Amino acid sequence: MHVVATAGHVDHGKSTLVRALTGTDPDRLAEEKRRGLTIDLGFAWTTTTSGEQVAFVDVPGHERFIANMLAGLGPAPSVMFVLAADQGWQRQSSDHRDAIAALGIEHGLLVVTRSDLAPERVDEVIARAREELAGTGLADAPSVVVSGTRGTGLEELRAALDLLVRTAPPPDPAARLRMWIDRSFTVKGSGTVVTGTLGAGTIAVGDHLRVGGRPVVVRGLESLGQQRDRVVPTSRVAVNLRGVKADEVGRGVALVRDDWPATGVVDVRLVSGESPADMPAHLVAHVGTASVPVRVRPLGDEHARLTFDQALPLVAGDRVVLRDPGQRIVGGVQVLDPDPPPFHRRGAATRRADDLAQVRDLRDPAVQVERRGAVRPAHLAALGFAVDAVPPSVRAVSEWWVTDATWARWVDALRSQVAASEAADPLGGGLSVGAAVDLLDLPDDALLAPVAQAAGVRSDGGRVTGEQDPLAPIAGALQALTDRLQEAPFDAPTAADLDELGLGARELAAAERASRIVRLPGGVVLLPNAPALAMRALARLEQPFTASQARQALDSSRRVVIPLLELLDAKGWTRQVEKGLREVRR
Repeated sequence: MHVVATAGHVDHGKSTLVRALTGTDPDRLAEEKRRGLTIDLGFAWTTTTSGEQVAFVDVPGHERFIANMLAGLGPAPSVMFVLAADQGWQRQSSDHRDAIAALGIEHGLLVVTRSDLAPERVDEVIARAREELAGTGLADAPSVVVSGTRGTGLEELRAALDLLVRTAPPPDPAARLRMWIDRSFTVKGSGTVVTGTLGAGTIAVGDHLRVGGRPVVVRGLESLGQQRDRVVPTSRVAVNLRGVKADEVGRGVALVRDDWPATGVVDVRLVSGESPADMPAHLVAHVGTASVPVRVRPLGDEHARLTFDQALPLVAGDRVVLRDPGQRIVGGVQVLDPDPPPFHRRGAATRRADDLAQVRDLRDPAVQVERRGAVRPAHLAALGFAVDAVPPSVRAVSEWWVTDATWARWVDALRSQVAASEAADPLGGGLSVGAAVDLLDLPDDALLAPVAQAAGVRSDGGRVTGEQDPLAPIAGALQALTDRLQEAPFDAPTAADLDELGLGARELAAAERASRIVRLPGGVVLLPNAPALAMRALARLEQPFTASQARQALDSSRRVVIPLLELLDAKGWTRQVEKGLREVRR
C-alpha cells in the first residue's frame, strides 16, 4: 500500500478529487457535509491500474485548520498538490507549500482541477506553481489536468499515481516502529482503536508496544477495511489496543516500541523559512501528528535549540514545522541532536553553534561520541545514529564506545591516583572501587576493570591497588603472627602481644582487607582457616555441646571461643538448640 496526502488552498477541489478517484467521500463530519468545507482529516483508498493500493489522507485547506493540515501531511511520504484552474495560486497554497518544504516531502504530483472552468489558464497556473514550488521536492513534479466534476483527466491522474507509487523509495519493514496517531475512538465490543499512517516498521497482532508512555498490547489490526495479522509500511492502519482508554490517547501521540526515547529538548538546523535569529521565541512545533508549544533559542543564523512543552519520540533527522499562533508557518528545521548537552557555562551556546555547524552526516555518531567521551552504542542507535561501525579514534569497551582521548585520561588518572593513595597511606589498601569510579567520573562501574588492567593496577575485592604488595611494611610482623597461630590456632594474641609485634588497628585492618587474618569481636585475631579447623574439632564432640566443652576441644579460652561460636552460628555451620547448648548442622 502507498499513502498520499492532499495539499492546496481551500475550495480548490481536493475532496472532490479524492471522491472521484475512490468513490468515497473523505469528509466524515456532519458539519463538513453541511458546510461543504473540509475541517478535519479524511481518509479513502483506491487501486491503480497496475493493482497498487493507494490510500489518501485528505487535509483541510482553510487557514483556520492549518494544524489539522499539518497532522495529515506530517507522516505522509507523498503528496498530491491541488490547484484550481480558475483561481490559480492562493494564500493557502503558499502555506501548504511551506509545510511541504519544511517536512522535506519530495515525491508527489501537481494536479490542476476545475479545468473545465478556465481551460485557457491551465498553462499559466502550472507555470506559476512550478515557480512557487522552486526549492521544494515538488518543483519538477509531474502535472495532471483534471475536472473532478466531469471526470476528464482522471484516467491520466490514475496512471500518474500508479507511476508515483511504483517509483517511490521503498519503506523499511524492519525499521523501528513509530506510528503517529491521528484518530482515537472506541468500538463497542473491541475497545480502543487508534488510526495512523504506518511509515516504517511492522505491527503484528500480539505486539507489546507503548503509547503515551503506557504499555499496550495489539488486539487486532485493520487496513483498508480488511482484518490483518500483520501490517507493513506504508499503510493506513487501524490498531485495536488493550491497556489504554480512547480518551487517554489521541492525535499527536505515537505508537512505539520500547526502543524509542522521548526528548523535550533538541538541537536543530534550519531547512526552510526564517532564520532562527528572526523567529519569535515562542512558537508551535508540528512533528508527525503532534502539535506542541515550543521555545526557540537561536544558535546562530542556521541552528537553534528547541524546548518542547512535552517530551516527544524524536530521533536525528526528524523534520519539525514551526508555526506562530497566528497560523503562519515560520519555518522548518531538522533534528541534529535529540539529546543535546545542557548549557552551564558562559559561551556554551556559542561553542555549541560551532559544533552543530560541523555536522554534515546526520546519522554519523562520531560527533556524539566525541562530545560525551563515552556512550553506549545502543543509546546512539535509539537516538537515530548509525552504529554499524566503530568510528575512528573510538574504542569499543564492554557495552561502551569510548574515545581514545577519554580512555587515555582514565588510564593515566587511575594510575596516578592509586600511586598517590598508596604513597600517602601504604596500608590504606589503595582506593575503594566507589572512590575510583567517582574520581574518574566513569559512566558505568563495569568500565573500571578494563581501565585498571590498562593502567597496570589491580581491581579486586572492592579495592583498587598497585602491583606492589601493600602489606610489605608489616610482612615480618604478619609472618610472626602466622607462625604463632599455626602452632596454636585458637591461642589468639592479646592486645599487648599485638602491640609488641607492631600490629595496631591500621595494620590489622590492612591485613584483614588482604584476607590474611580474621578479626572477631573483643579484639580476637585468628587466621582465616580458624573457623574450618574449629568445625572439625566440634564435629567430633557429642552433640549438643556446651561452650565449655568447645573451649576444651579447641584448647582455647572463653575470650576466643564465644565470639568464634557466634561466627559459626552466623555462617549457619552451628546452631543453638536450647540455652547454653549448640550442635553442628549436619
